Amino acid sequence: MDPAQSAVPPTIREALRTLSSSEDGGRILSALGSLKRYLSGAESPAPPGEQEEFARRHFSDVLRCLVDRLSPGWLELLPDGQLEDLWASFFLEGPADQAFLVLMESIEGAAGPSFRLTKTAQLLARFLRAGRMAAVMEGQCRQQAGPAFPPLQDALLCKAVGLPDHLGNRLRRENLEAFLPQNYFPLLGEEIVRVLQALVDSLRGGWDCSVSFLSQVLGKACVHGRQKEILGVLVPRLTALTRANCLWQRVCWRLVECVPDRAMEALLTGLVEAASGPEVLSRLLGNLVMKSKKAQFVMTRKILFLQYRYSTPMLQSLLGYLAMDSQRRPLLIQVLKELLETWGSSSAIRHASLPQQHYVSKAVLICLAHLGEAELRDSREDLLASLMAGVKSRLDSSLPAVRRLGMTVAEVASARIHPEGPPLRFQYEEDELSRELLALAAPPPAADSPSEASPAVAPVAAETPDRGSANHGVPQAQPEATGSDLDSDDELVPYDMSGDRELKSGKAPAYVRDCVEALTSSEDWERWEAALRALEGLINRSLAAAREVSVELAKVLLHLEEKTSVVGFEGLRQRALVAVVVTDPAPVAEYLTSQFYALNFSLRQRMDILDVLTLAAQELSRPGRLPKAPHCGSPSPASQPSSTQAPAWRAVVEERIRSKTRRFTQGSARRGPDASPSEFNLAAGYFFFPLIRHFDRPLVTFDLLGEDQLVLGRLVHTLGVLMYLAVNTTVAVAMGKALLEFVWTLRFHGDAYVRRGLLSAVSSVLLSVPAERLLADLPDELLEARPWLA
Repeated sequence: MDPAQSAVPPTIREALRTLSSSEDGGRILSALGSLKRYLSGAESPAPPGEQEEFARRHFSDVLRCLVDRLSPGWLELLPDGQLEDLWASFFLEGPADQAFLVLMESIEGAAGPSFRLTKTAQLLARFLRAGRMAAVMEGQCRQQAGPAFPPLQDALLCKAVGLPDHLGNRLRRENLEAFLPQNYFPLLGEEIVRVLQALVDSLRGGWDCSVSFLSQVLGKACVHGRQKEILGVLVPRLTALTRANCLWQRVCWRLVECVPDRAMEALLTGLVEAASGPEVLSRLLGNLVMKSKKAQFVMTRKILFLQYRYSTPMLQSLLGYLAMDSQRRPLLIQVLKELLETWGSSSAIRHASLPQQHYVSKAVLICLAHLGEAELRDSREDLLASLMAGVKSRLDSSLPAVRRLGMTVAEVASARIHPEGPPLRFQYEEDELSRELLALAAPPPAADSPSEASPAVAPVAAETPDRGSANHGVPQAQPEATGSDLDSDDELVPYDMSGDRELKSGKAPAYVRDCVEALTSSEDWERWEAALRALEGLINRSLAAAREVSVELAKVLLHLEEKTSVVGFEGLRQRALVAVVVTDPAPVAEYLTSQFYALNFSLRQRMDILDVLTLAAQELSRPGRLPKAPHCGSPSPASQPSSTQAPAWRAVVEERIRSKTRRFTQGSARRGPDASPSEFNLAAGYFFFPLIRHFDRPLVTFDLLGEDQLVLGRLVHTLGVLMYLAVNTTVAVAMGKALLEFVWTLRFHGDAYVRRGLLSAVSSVLLSVPAERLLADLPDELLEARPWLA
């Protein structure tokens, strides 16, 4: 219609003039009635052309005029709230997009709390409850054939998604429940479903439409961090609607495909979390990963390699989605190759956290469970190479959890990748994580959902009570049994043998030298075991005899191998070695430290040396430790009465003094331990300096700075403990200086276990060396260590 010949503009100008200046309720009512004709659904509507012109060119001006006139006095110009209802009908019945924008504009433009702000906020809440947000989005989706207005769509997108933030900033404490994020975004999800239903009906009727605006709204809400609220409503509804409807599936695929790339990651992570399984994810996404590079990067790289916060069901949904379609399965094989490369990378093992390594291991086993033997056979060489490299690197790790993880994954993966080859078997203690990994390795059930598999299980469960009831009838017939049945051996009471001891023909040796002989040359295994069990007690009772053969005895115990299945063999051997070191510290410690860097020793023996030295140092430095007097023979009869009578008369005298003494305050009657010099003072140097001397000299079978980083970590921790136990000793300053130089050499070591030991060693130096000696004797070392610690 030609605007020059249209009757709409004069009518609009006259009505706006009346609304702006008149205080007569009748005139205002007449002006609003003339404007109401241009709204759809009026009693005497204007021609469609005039309605279209009014909505396109004049409706926003009318709404702004109505908002400007809003005041308590203006609404009371007509009785019974007639004017307020008529005023609100323009916002609730007119074009929804313009009404929404004007309401948001008036709320954001309010200078402060006012009557107008309160009324417009309440009207916006009514607008949302009436489902007008669906009309806003549907109007944008139906403009496919008409001219596009990008500025209008951008404004609607920002206001629709940011409504809780805008209203919260403006209303503050007066904010309404409908505008809170936890209430608004579920409502927005419901409105999206309503719009999608209208679009599906339009497509069935042959009308064109677009879901691009809905995709932008959904993506922007997810970018704002509201995936849980909006997808928690949207995903269950779409799951039900797409179960047996191909048109709904096509609409959902298009909805996700039109999401902008900047919002794709937020949407996909939310969908993977909200979807109840790979079947649901496949119906909602289709082959999105094959069409969108961004989606493929997020699903096959970002979620699997760059993040590790997602749960195991999420991983199963994601990888199961890749496995459900023949077009997507090549992506699953490629993902498995990259996962195994990462799992087998020595750099990743050193620098990745333990939870991330667990995450990657779970993904590897889930991939293997979804792939068949034929698919794995084509990539067997590459997969095995990555697997074996990872097993080697993980078994070399100093962390038990990393080693156990490598053994668990290697057992399962090798059986799946190469079932014809010899299976890998390791000895490790199962924990909750290893049991979870073994459960993930099981192939997924053939049924599409758990509900489909339940009928097959129901008959078995139903038959179980019948069999149980049949068995329960047997005990009732037992009292009717014959006499021969009553004489059965089943009714004999077992004899209590809990206190019995095994009779041994061998007699335990009575002297230390006899123990040495039994351990080295005896072929009587009972005597060999008896000597091992009695050795610690003999050393503690016969200190002089133990000192005569201390080094020889330490050599025998260090090389001692378990020849029979002796319960607690390692503990008996270790305690005997500790007793030998405590009895004769200097020569035995010197021998053990020299053997630590010797050839032809296993890593286990070297770590045993470190453990024995640590335990012996703790025993020697224990406060109040009373050295055991050597047994040089039986005491003379003359000396025995005095030694037994002295405590008796002293106790009598002390009791008389206590009974006749008057005390006004009752203190502690127990005397503290007598002060005594630390026995570790004289032997600390023999323990410490030989261990730190040759750490940088590699041997044929021993390289601390190379592959044997586990032993290096134990060595660093041992040196830190020895430094801590050397507190208040004369050699503490020299030990601290040498230990700081040692730490400075290894400060950038790649293994976390070694670095933790270095920090512990520095802490021991600071605790054991007096502060004044630190500042006087070790200023350079402290200056070097300070920036590294920082």
